[in-house]
Amino acid sequence: MFKKQFFGLDYQLKPVLYMVSLLVFIQCTQPYSTNDDAVSSTLIVLSSDEMRGRQAFTKDIDRAADFIASKFQEIGLDNFSNLKGYTQNFKLNEVGISDHSLVIDRESVESDQFFALLNGKPIDWNNSTIEVQEIKKDDNYRARFQELSSSETNLLVFVDPSHSDIFGRYQGFYSRPTRIMDTDKSSNIVFILANRSNSFSITIEPKVEEQELANVLGIIPGNRTNEFVLFSAHHDHIGIRNVVEGDSIANGANDNASGVTAVIELAKYFKSKSKPERTLVFATFTAEEAGGYGSQYFSKQFNPDEIIAMFNIEMIGKPAVSGPNTAWVTGYERSNFGELLSKSTEGTEYEFYADPYPQQNLFYRSDNATLARLGVPAHTISTTPIDVDKDYHQVSDEFETINISHLTNTIRAIARAAQGIVSGQDTPTRVDINLVD
Repeated sequence: MFKKQFFGLDYQLKPVLYMVSLLVFIQCTQPYSTNDDAVSSTLIVLSSDEMRGRQAFTKDIDRAADFIASKFQEIGLDNFSNLKGYTQNFKLNEVGISDHSLVIDRESVESDQFFALLNGKPIDWNNSTIEVQEIKKDDNYRARFQELSSSETNLLVFVDPSHSDIFGRYQGFYSRPTRIMDTDKSSNIVFILANRSNSFSITIEPKVEEQELANVLGIIPGNRTNEFVLFSAHHDHIGIRNVVEGDSIANGANDNASGVTAVIELAKYFKSKSKPERTLVFATFTAEEAGGYGSQYFSKQFNPDEIIAMFNIEMIGKPAVSGPNTAWVTGYERSNFGELLSKSTEGTEYEFYADPYPQQNLFYRSDNATLARLGVPAHTISTTPIDVDKDYHQVSDEFETINISHLTNTIRAIARAAQGIVSGQDTPTRVDINLVD
């Protein structure tokens, strides 16, 4: 055994070196633990004024995507499928009206009396060339509109004038350009506020502009290559708004930089552990605020039967009305996903429970909805008291409003709650697609 004189003391080097090596080994093998400093540093960047509110279809969203991709690279996530990097680029068409002429019973239809869901192909219809439908006086306008707007065939829809008030609200929204990803699978549907007539001529010349978007994806391959557990959040927000007290940037710290921060932290945590049983996918989606286009495109790249669960994380930067260390799960009754999360935190200070705002239909208002409609146990985890949150979709949604310790604890709780599903021990029941709106 070697000895060395050092500052007048004899040290037996082998035991010392052994202990140092052991400490280094222990440190290297300990899973990463989410902490306030790491959470804050990511959240500050994503919600900074330099991101200008991260609005989809602007250069600002690209800066956010680049930052998230750089974090995935630092973590060492693998690239998804055949991607050469971490961004999943795709295109959609924005279709507006270049010119139009609508005539019913020899009278022109004013611009505020119609709107159209367009697929980019010209319209030239008369009573012998197009199917006609109605929203009648006694119909439930919303339900009937939902039914007709999902038609796969071209339609001309006459809306009874008794629905003029609600028609006006829809017209204000749907008179904006239509965004579609696949023109070959969509239809032209024109809604006119008028009594049904068999004498009409409808011509619309579309204006089509191509838009580019990008999700950010990374994976940790598991032993089961055809079983995926998805951790997701949307990285877009609403951009520049009207000036309030000198501020015009809706920074979106809670909505949804908090969720993106969670995805990044969860990626760090699971990357620091041994190889998972199931393959883990970390995704931040674009354009959730503009129609959910990022998650829609993403869903087409997977066999939904192979997605075991989706942890969609939305607005977790503020404690719920029931207090800190709690989070609610949308669509709790749609599968046993929420029950598994609740069970996983028994005996801890954290609690998962059912969405306390069922009247707000939140199960269908985030990126989980696309995959849930395909049967995936896809649920959103949130904590914000959305009914009283004064910062929601306001320029006041800034870093300073976030409860960092609560956010950190929530991320840790999600990591713990996911263990059973990641390990293959737990498998959530599927969402019944026959009960999905």
